[in-house]
Amino acid sequence: MKLASLDRAGLLIGMMALAASVPAFAHHSFAMYEKDKTLTLKGEVKTFQWSNPHSVIWFVVKPEGGGEPQEWGVETTSPGVLTRSGWTRTSIKPGDRVSVEFNPLRDGSHGGGLISVTLLDTGQKLTAGFSNPKDDK
Repeated sequence: MKLASLDRAGLLIGMMALAASVPAFAHHSFAMYEKDKTLTLKGEVKTFQWSNPHSVIWFVVKPEGGGEPQEWGVETTSPGVLTRSGWTRTSIKPGDRVSVEFNPLRDGSHGGGLISVTLLDTGQKLTAGFSNPKDDK
């Protein structure tokens, strides 16, 4: 009898550990991005959030045909990974003119996963540290 209850306790603990791992896996999912589609937009940086778990670049795009400026946000990887890729918290500053290449959000809202950003005044290109699926093929 004691062996059977130990087996049940072990099974219960295993199931709890598996259930606890689901949010961690979901956090690292990139399913919200259109991985087979790439957009490139030019605009001006509004803010650069250098924060964990993912940094975010907010920039404003003025539509070519006129109209209201549009605010976009693209997610990058963590500050630690960005630092190893050569970024600093001041690599991108408010007011910088940029060209942003990214995988757009599937729901069509103004955002996506960053592939690279080019500072238009200097030509410096910074990559995000996320893998572009086209590079993996």
